[in-house]
Amino acid sequence: MPHLIHCYKTERSGNQLSEKVEFVGKVAAIFYQNPANFYKVLLIAVEATTATFRETEIVATGSFGDIQEEEGYQFVGELVEHPKYGLQLKVDSYQKAQPTSASGIIAYLSSDKFPGIGKKTAQTIVKAIGEDAIEQILEKPDLLATIPQLNEKKRKTILETLRLNHGMDQIIVGLTKYGFGSQLSFAIYQKYRNQALEIIEENPYQLVEDIEGIGFKKADVIAEQLGIGATSQARMRAAILHQIIQATVQSGDTFIPAKRLLEQTISLLETSRPVEMNPQQVADCVIELIEEGKLQQQDTNIYDNRLYFAEWGIATSLDRLMKRKKTIQYDEKTVAKTLKKIEKNLGIAYGLSQKEAIIEAIHSPFFLLTGGPGTGKTTVINGIVQLFAELNDLDLDPASYTDETFPVLLAAPTGRAAKRMNETTGLPSGTIHRLLGLNGREQATTSLPPKQLEGGLLIVDELSMVDTWLANTLFKAISTNMQVILVGDKDQLPSVGPGQVMHDLLMIEEFPKKELIEIYRQGSESTIIPLAHDIKDGYLPENFMVNQPDRSFFACQAYQIEPIIAKIVEKAKAKGFTAQDIQILAPMYRGVAGIDALNKMMQEIFNPNDGRKKEVHYKETAFRIGDKVLQLVNSPEENVFNGDMGVIVGITYAKDSEDKVDELHIQFDANEVSYRRNDWHKITLAYCCSIHKAQGSEFKMVILPMVHQYNRMLQRNLLYTAVTRSKEMLILLGEYESYQRCVQLESHLRLTTLVERITEVAGFTNEQLVQLTQEEQALYEEEPFATTKVAPLAPKRTEEVSKEPTAVQEQGSSKLEIQKPAEPFRLTMELIQKQMIDPMIGMEGMQPLDFQVASHS
Repeated sequence: MPHLIHCYKTERSGNQLSEKVEFVGKVAAIFYQNPANFYKVLLIAVEATTATFRETEIVATGSFGDIQEEEGYQFVGELVEHPKYGLQLKVDSYQKAQPTSASGIIAYLSSDKFPGIGKKTAQTIVKAIGEDAIEQILEKPDLLATIPQLNEKKRKTILETLRLNHGMDQIIVGLTKYGFGSQLSFAIYQKYRNQALEIIEENPYQLVEDIEGIGFKKADVIAEQLGIGATSQARMRAAILHQIIQATVQSGDTFIPAKRLLEQTISLLETSRPVEMNPQQVADCVIELIEEGKLQQQDTNIYDNRLYFAEWGIATSLDRLMKRKKTIQYDEKTVAKTLKKIEKNLGIAYGLSQKEAIIEAIHSPFFLLTGGPGTGKTTVINGIVQLFAELNDLDLDPASYTDETFPVLLAAPTGRAAKRMNETTGLPSGTIHRLLGLNGREQATTSLPPKQLEGGLLIVDELSMVDTWLANTLFKAISTNMQVILVGDKDQLPSVGPGQVMHDLLMIEEFPKKELIEIYRQGSESTIIPLAHDIKDGYLPENFMVNQPDRSFFACQAYQIEPIIAKIVEKAKAKGFTAQDIQILAPMYRGVAGIDALNKMMQEIFNPNDGRKKEVHYKETAFRIGDKVLQLVNSPEENVFNGDMGVIVGITYAKDSEDKVDELHIQFDANEVSYRRNDWHKITLAYCCSIHKAQGSEFKMVILPMVHQYNRMLQRNLLYTAVTRSKEMLILLGEYESYQRCVQLESHLRLTTLVERITEVAGFTNEQLVQLTQEEQALYEEEPFATTKVAPLAPKRTEEVSKEPTAVQEQGSSKLEIQKPAEPFRLTMELIQKQMIDPMIGMEGMQPLDFQVASHS
């Protein structure tokens, strides 16, 4: 019987009992194991325990490596009382129950696990090395070379088998001690294998570079435990790499000015540990990372590699597509005649701008189509598809194609947007991720071989939602002989990820493009589309607060939002509106007017629990059959994508499941997907969702609150995007001042260099950029910056940097410069584009009280 370690007391917490105990026994069964991570539910046949426990079996849960049924193990953990399944062992650590006698080790080494090792050879090993032969071999593999009976093949077999059975388990145990969950442990082991613990103990900051999902602060906690100093080189490097990614993701920029990177990195280092950092040393680390190729520098801008090479990749791909042919040759008379035939078949008459867009697009290898709501983008898309098919004598019946590639590919960033393309064209469509065979996490790699797209015509809708990473992968996958049409509304919100791809492409004059301006989709009483165009133009109409047949306005404060929406929804429900017809949109999750609170309120209206409805709880959310839910991540293997909405159609309780795990069954259109409890972080209630998540979708009724609580989210493109989600009815409520603030505040253009990359690769000139006004052109051509080179000079301390904004680093051929305006109070286009205007300009001496709005009774 293996030796039992002593038990020791722990604090009682929740449903946990007061002892940490050890169990020894064989794994009788593995009830459940998640193939994506190490979480398992085991049945242990108990041989011995330090706990007061009289049963012969116990259920154990936790993170386990390659654990085997019928094998003996020692488990250390806490006894917990599960509300449904009774007493269980929550395992903190475990290890293989090693044979403790010479005869046991001989039997083990001569078992089927070690092919080619017989009993005599095993006896020789034990005699030569001792009864602790297994530990000795794992620690000193060269000991096997002292056994004459073992050739190289047998030595390798013994070592690999021992490591397989013991190494992975010990690594997983070690990782859980550092606080890593199942998924991160799996990712770490997949990356480092048997060297995982060694690498972490030598340099935990390596995790920041190699493992997605591990940030600087997590690595810093481990490093401090291991005694790694606050001023170590590895620590500063990790903070820089972490901060540059965080900065670009949060801002949407594709680079960060060097000065800002230094300031933010120093702040991160000093916040994580209360130790003052030397700015010179941090600057030196930035230079080293640039010299090693882990970061890129242009002028005084610093880039993460993935974004730097993604911009160049986009430029190269577009240059390749544009060079296919300047124009595609179709006979003009044939095109005109065919277009008339299409109008007759479809029973429509294209407007002049629509007809121009269709004809120009059909002649262009690469074409950009933009326009606001009601301007006929969908009509033009359908016209392009029909004309392309007629001119190339193509059959657009999907049933006519088996193994062949369908000649027209339609894609969009979200499932709902893709579904709308299918509904309007009648042709197959899908998400960009599904088209490319992606899972949504590929931006973590710098080199991704995308699935090559084949076909005659590719149309991508909702391009404004596509970030730099995805655009690079998409354009790289397009074959040179494919015609490409990119469609979107340039005034909507930019992508969630870094970049502003659609905006930047529209800046290139050389690219064929058409903006649809005339409004076609507008009934005699429709006011939603004109409202959207007014918002886009920067003002609210005079009748904004006057109720219209298809829109209403309710003036109220933040605390009144929930009860007023409840009344509106109750009335709509009584008139036959369903939860799928109504969509509340809000910019923030927290607060009395936030998404979380509004979701709970809507759930009680549309799907209350009368005590007979199945329900499960996850964190602070109750999920019930009939609930409207939102997918938060891409799951291409299930054909479900970020932003898709579905309905919970079934719940299987763990007690009724073979795997003993709660499951939700969710219907997404014609696709039903099951989610085990450890996947519930992928979904949330969807009665109310963010405006970003609703992009690409349309709803019968949109309810849109706007209050001061939303603060920095109050911007024109946010309001415009929300309003354009409504097909038939729009309910606006909140503070009129907040709506005014939205239309007055345009979001800042993001810092990108995609336009520069494209012009450089294609050899375009400045004249080929979109023409600015004469005044803007004069400002743009001025040289507003002077660069001063001083070396070696460290940047000022974070709190002092505003006093002297110039700092430059030079070392070898690398340089890290920070520029200062030659004339600080002179407004230039570059100052505007690089967002270097002081937000407090012209507000000297003012106080917050100067802006206080008197409350209305």
